[in-house]
Amino acid sequence: MQEKVFRTLGIALAILSSAAFAQTAAPAPAFEVASIKATGRPDQTKLMSGQIRVGVAVEKERVDISFLSLADLIGFAYRVKPHQVSGPAWMNDERFEVHAKTPEGVSKEQIPEMLQTLLAERFKLAVHRGSKEQNIYALVVGKNGSKLKESVSDAPAATEKDGFPVGGGQMRLNSTGTGMSASGGPFGPVKTTMGPAGMHVEAEKITMAGLALMLTPLAGRPIVDMTGMKGTYQLELDIAMEDLRGGGRAAAPGSGGGGESSKTPTAASDPSSGSIFAATVQQLGLKLDPRKGPVEIIIVDHSEKLPTDN
Repeated sequence: MQEKVFRTLGIALAILSSAAFAQTAAPAPAFEVASIKATGRPDQTKLMSGQIRVGVAVEKERVDISFLSLADLIGFAYRVKPHQVSGPAWMNDERFEVHAKTPEGVSKEQIPEMLQTLLAERFKLAVHRGSKEQNIYALVVGKNGSKLKESVSDAPAATEKDGFPVGGGQMRLNSTGTGMSASGGPFGPVKTTMGPAGMHVEAEKITMAGLALMLTPLAGRPIVDMTGMKGTYQLELDIAMEDLRGGGRAAAPGSGGGGESSKTPTAASDPSSGSIFAATVQQLGLKLDPRKGPVEIIIVDHSEKLPTDN
């Protein structure tokens, strides 16, 4: 159970939040050299001891992508959130690492397009864009106002494009005995503590778009930030064990997105009767408003399960 919780709220957070760069209209370029290797699921002990990193790191011309599924790679390449990738569930099963070098002088903002080219070459990936009317939750401010305090931490804040956290690099996870701490990610330092009743989450510097991403794997449908709150905030949130178990069932394996779970969900009950809703309203002064709306999606038409040889 603890491993599932860490995967849903820890690893997923790092992967989700590093899945986009600023938009660019430049023609899709290609990496100068690149390798992709399947890594399987890492040993949990190594993961929680900080020996394994998760996400995307860029240093000059070098690009290192670690512990991402094919669904995660597609989301990164096409600049969408995990729930916007629609394809077979097996896309979440295997993990991959990518090591690449960009051509000299090419901006990092073009890396997603380079990854698109690489995925087409190595996985024979073919996709098209579409739109679906989906059940969503709008994250809005409650009638009595937000209870969140603005951040005072010196931890680096995430940058955003169109309300979506971008950059942030790779996240290193470390076990704290009763939970997990994360550093190096786009939300600033994050600490989780497990107890009999569920999980306690503390973040020093998180955006509302980041909070929406954090809660989406637990909600069974996309959560869209509509609070209008543009700053970074201190967060303390208690998530009940029933919601953690429910999130594990609702989310696709590994990343909380892609696969069969990204198909249009069936209508959910009013969240006012659920503990996620109660936690959001009571603790943070926010609420989840059920709505329907068009959601842009990336539909996978074809992909091989493993890449061709490097």
